[in-house]
Amino acid sequence: MVESVSNPKIDMVLQNIEIMVASEGGSLELVRLEPTSLEVKYTPGVNEECPECVPTHDGVTRFLSTSLKIHVPEITDVTVT
Repeated sequence: MVESVSNPKIDMVLQNIEIMVASEGGSLELVRLEPTSLEVKYTPGVNEECPECVPTHDGVTRFLSTSLKIHVPEITDVTVT
């Protein structure tokens, strides 16, 4: 489970993305949070029956960036490693 931060909107975004990646066995880990940037580590899951169902790093980056732009616009730099 992603570590909780002091901003409930960031928590909500991280938890929603984590639910998405966990459904395919993946996980998120908060690496760094600064006033305008966020870095998370994404470990993809494995789904042998549907490999294309596992979100890619680029996909997770897009989902995270888009959600943060809507809910926490002050976060302008998103890194997924």
